[in-house]
Amino acid sequence: MKYILCILLLIIPLYSLIVPHNNNNFYYEKIEYVNKIKEEPVVKLLDSNKIINLSIEDYIIGVVSCEMPASYELEALKAQAIASRTYALEKMNINNLYDLENSTNNQCYHNNEILKNKWGNNYEKYYKKITKAVNETKGYYMTYNGKIIKAFYFSTSNGYTEDVKNVFGSNLEYLSSVESSWDKNNKNFEKTVSFNEIDFINKLKLSDIKVNKIEILNRTKSNRVNEIMINNTIFKGTTFRKLLSIRSTDFDIEKKDNIIYIKTRGYGHGVGLSQYGANEMAKLGYDYDEILKYYYKNIDINNV
Repeated sequence: MKYILCILLLIIPLYSLIVPHNNNNFYYEKIEYVNKIKEEPVVKLLDSNKIINLSIEDYIIGVVSCEMPASYELEALKAQAIASRTYALEKMNINNLYDLENSTNNQCYHNNEILKNKWGNNYEKYYKKITKAVNETKGYYMTYNGKIIKAFYFSTSNGYTEDVKNVFGSNLEYLSSVESSWDKNNKNFEKTVSFNEIDFINKLKLSDIKVNKIEILNRTKSNRVNEIMINNTIFKGTTFRKLLSIRSTDFDIEKKDNIIYIKTRGYGHGVGLSQYGANEMAKLGYDYDEILKYYYKNIDINNV
């Protein structure tokens, strides 16, 4: 009996260490933590005045489907997937009601219903292609000096990307200007639009009744208009582009009679990844990581 009592005294404390209790002990906290880090982040997306919750990978499929032509090369689509995921992760968890908008303020997102209408008979082929690009880069995102980058991207450059400070005011080394001469192959590289004099004045919110003077004052190193004077009012090139909804800040402008003609080169703000350039690089055999490391300088590609 004495020996049995001694054995029990030894076993009971050991049992309490090995067998988990019903309370929130370390064992359960550890399992819960492991499960949490395996879960995909959830994106709170503001879409048509409603907030919807999406796993980040489902969200990225919808973003790539909206932001880049599905006919583009797979490696370009992979580069876009990582850029879009990085953009989203940098915006998430700032304690707002939502993380991102489905708009040009953030990223465009298309759900399956929209994609079926958009792609028609090509829906299955294109959806599988974009899903493949997203799945093969699942969890990948970009950092610079250990921090998630601001992964800006745009459609087509004027032959060079733009320094971020000339558009968004920040001074970020990884978003400095690089040559992107492939973009000049785009059949829509140059576009000319026209405005009658009254519409032009109204869009620029001028008090004048006529346009007497047009002068481009200076350009950035990438040849985009930095400042332009209309009569006696000076506009930043980025503001001028936004007010007139023109494709690019690399433009020529002239007035003939009462019509103003503006010829643009490229499409978009010019900062970060050129989508057209990425596709041309992919055609030449570049992989998605080579494309990203060309447009975003000295970055690292990580996986969650």
